[in-house]
Amino acid sequence: MDIFDKINELYDKRRQVELGGGDERIDKQHEKGKMTARERIDYLLDDGSFVELNPFIEHRSSDFGMDTNNAKGEGVVTGYGKISGKPVYLFAQDFTVYGGALGEMHGKKIAAVMDLAAKNGVPFIGLNDSGGARIQEGVSSLDGYGQVFYRNSIYSGVIPQISVIMGPSAGGAVYSPAITDFVFMVEKTSQMFITGPKVIETVTGEKISSEGLGGADIHNSKSGNAHFKASREEEALDAVCKLIEYLPANSKEKADKRETPEMDDFRPDLTDIVPYNARSPYDVKKVIRQVVDQDSFFEIHKDFAKNIVIGFARIKGETIGLVCNQPKHLAGGLDIDSSDKAARFIRFCDSFNIPLITFEDVTGFFPGVKQEHGGIIRHGAKILYAYSEATVPKITVITRKAYGGAYVALNSKSIGADLVYAWPNAEIAVMGPDGAANIIFAKEIAESENPEHTRQEKIDLYRKKFANPYVAAGLGMVDDVIDPRETRIKLVQALEMLHNKQEERPQKKHGNMPL
Repeated sequence: MDIFDKINELYDKRRQVELGGGDERIDKQHEKGKMTARERIDYLLDDGSFVELNPFIEHRSSDFGMDTNNAKGEGVVTGYGKISGKPVYLFAQDFTVYGGALGEMHGKKIAAVMDLAAKNGVPFIGLNDSGGARIQEGVSSLDGYGQVFYRNSIYSGVIPQISVIMGPSAGGAVYSPAITDFVFMVEKTSQMFITGPKVIETVTGEKISSEGLGGADIHNSKSGNAHFKASREEEALDAVCKLIEYLPANSKEKADKRETPEMDDFRPDLTDIVPYNARSPYDVKKVIRQVVDQDSFFEIHKDFAKNIVIGFARIKGETIGLVCNQPKHLAGGLDIDSSDKAARFIRFCDSFNIPLITFEDVTGFFPGVKQEHGGIIRHGAKILYAYSEATVPKITVITRKAYGGAYVALNSKSIGADLVYAWPNAEIAVMGPDGAANIIFAKEIAESENPEHTRQEKIDLYRKKFANPYVAAGLGMVDDVIDPRETRIKLVQALEMLHNKQEERPQKKHGNMPL
């Protein structure tokens, strides 16, 4: 045997690994409308850029027939490559090998590539398609999960972490995606749940399908566990590529700035989009599209807690994070879910040096027994905490209403906003003029010969006295009252002024966020 025989042996072994579970199982994967692990990697990464790591790792279990069952590649493909020229590290679980079940060496293989991603300051992507823990390996498989969970946690805020659910993700497997920054799901083929439908039926008697329990629609609209859903795997992977464009490689860098064509930043349509009547709804996404670079808005968590809109965009080519009240839903009020949604996004942007712009039109925190008993105090405090903690450039634009504690929570000057702008029709007060007048002037209204006329007089008096931007501007809580049509101009100037912002917080191990 010479060196070429050894080289041929190498290629034979590599082909066996690349074949995974074999042609029959690959065909079954395709019949479900799913790509194989390697097909997903090839689709996601730039052509020819993938470099595989640890292809020959094997398990060392001998129980329950494992000694005669060689899992090629240990049911997971790991390595690194590029997306639009930007390096990424990743894993893709191979459902054709043991149903992608995670064992000891499977977990260590993922952990090894995560360590490399962190050392090199590069985003990490997980393509999840697994039936759960490899039962034959017992507690060793649980240790494998622990190895991954630990790194998800420790590298959080160090490198961006993205999870794509492309099949089942059950039991302990769901906690890795839950710790990562963004979760993508595919309709009808991906599910996440702690306990499956059969276990739930046995324990509680409730009957539900896998899709109804933990499908893409459920996690995108009800639980909030997922941020994006796609109708096909290719669509999900395309969205991952688009997301990567907005992100820096790690916490020590800033996102790449793009060249943008020169255009007029004066936007007259803004006066038509936002009704002068504070009770009239409008779509804040139309405001967003007027102030950001053309076609640059990339919404996050679109179907969850629709009363707040979050996402990435660009202004003059610079990546920004947007947090905006949505008057179309619940009058833009803050509830439990929207508080969680906003706070987590704020913390992500702060972790990765992405400036925050807040468009505020809020009546307050949403009232009700269900909200109070559900912990709106604790959940609402997350927004306060997240904004206060953030040291990136923070700019607020008050378009109409800014009432009570919600005004304070949404990046007010008192909790660290760098700049607060208000439109001339903005109402900044403890509460709306109607409610305030009814409380302050209750006795006068009750004793009046014409209560309705007196009430309206007092409402107008309160509005003139407090529900306008000039009192707050006079106290330095609003930096400037601006022409709505000049909003983009002011934001461009603000971002340029804050480009080199440096701000420190007291040295500590970490704070205790109200979770």
